Amino acid sequence: QVQLVETGGGLVQVGDSLTLSCAASGRPISSITMGWFRQAPGKETEYVAAINWSGSSIYYADSVKGRFTISRDNDKNMVFLQMNSLKPEDTSVYRCVADLKPSEVIDTPRAWEYWGQGTQVTVSS
Repeated sequence: QVQLVETGGGLVQVGDSLTLSCAASGRPISSITMGWFRQAPGKETEYVAAINWSGSSIYYADSVKGRFTISRDNDKNMVFLQMNSLKPEDTSVYRCVADLKPSEVIDTPRAWEYWGQGTQVTVSS
């Protein structure tokens, strides 16, 4: 079992930056893939980014590529999402995910075993 707690959300202006943190507990995350999804009101859950256990492979959704950076600190059992040049369409609840299931497609919600409760990010214009 892995428990995930996200922090760092808030209300920001267009163009601002924000860093989300995800603290994992229950077991070391050093061997598992981690990621982020987001969900806006009335919309489907959207894949944001993923990072493999060592950080050597990183994947981004086209909508955030070049603006968001995912990273991890296995010693601290944490994952981060640095978000730059924020846009109103980035407004969502951001949820940390862990443990990509074998043979599943990385950008589908069902591919992930563990989910945090989420942190709200609101980008005001």
